[in-house]
Amino acid sequence: MIRFLDKAAIVTEGDVLPSGEPKLWRLSTVHRVEEIKSIVRMLPIWAAGILMVTASSHNSSFAIQQARTMDRDITRSFKIPPASMLIFTNLAMLITLAFYDRVLVRVLRRFTGRPNGITHLQRAGVGMTIAMLANVAAAAVETRRKSVAAASGMLDAPKGATLPISVFWLVPQYAIHGIADAFMDVGRMEFLYDQAPESMRSTAAALYWLTISAGSYLGTLLVTIVHEKTQASGQWLQDNLNRGKLDNYYWLVVGLQGLNLVYYFVCVKYYTFKPLETEVEHQPGHGNGTESTKKGESYK
Repeated sequence: MIRFLDKAAIVTEGDVLPSGEPKLWRLSTVHRVEEIKSIVRMLPIWAAGILMVTASSHNSSFAIQQARTMDRDITRSFKIPPASMLIFTNLAMLITLAFYDRVLVRVLRRFTGRPNGITHLQRAGVGMTIAMLANVAAAAVETRRKSVAAASGMLDAPKGATLPISVFWLVPQYAIHGIADAFMDVGRMEFLYDQAPESMRSTAAALYWLTISAGSYLGTLLVTIVHEKTQASGQWLQDNLNRGKLDNYYWLVVGLQGLNLVYYFVCVKYYTFKPLETEVEHQPGHGNGTESTKKGESYK
């Protein structure tokens, strides 16, 4: 599909000076063309990570709005700041990373025979699947929160009113997102860095951070579209969450994540990994002692 890039290394009549020398500013070496092609081949899998960021972006917006309406008292004089609930995502990520590196990878290594337990793409796929569970939990908690508001007669409570439901109901969705990030972010970063040419490793790192930017913009776009499309049938995302349908929005995100997961699996199935060169000690029958083998997955 990307063989058209080979034309950049083909010399034509317009690419040659009168002296017979090629115009270097119009041509690229075969090596450089292959490097660009390797980056282009990664883009479909890279794009699958954008929705992952979009799905977790509401933890910094709608989830904080939810926390403001819930009981945040720890003591009589101290309340948990709504935005500080993000700490449960970071804690879950750190704990998962430590558990994976110290325990889980050893168990997986016995079953798969791979040094890292599972491949980078498998690790990212696990993270994307877990992220869906985070939004399922978010939808369920929001349904519970609204039912408490209805049972307490506080559907139209003034701004700042506290519902009789603990803010710790939000911990599962934050924690599951942290677990998903520990799999998805690490797997995605290792994949980009491993499959990128050595001279373009910085480009791979830039693609990783570009995912975060694109995912945030897509989240804003999704909220805007939901606002416009739900005006006639009853606004989903209202300032008064008790009268809104934020749980429907979460279920919409779950559906999009499911489609994105299918797209990811298709991209992984048809992805061609770069050749992995390995050195073999000189022995009779091994020629000059160096051979190049193609692997289905790099073990770096």
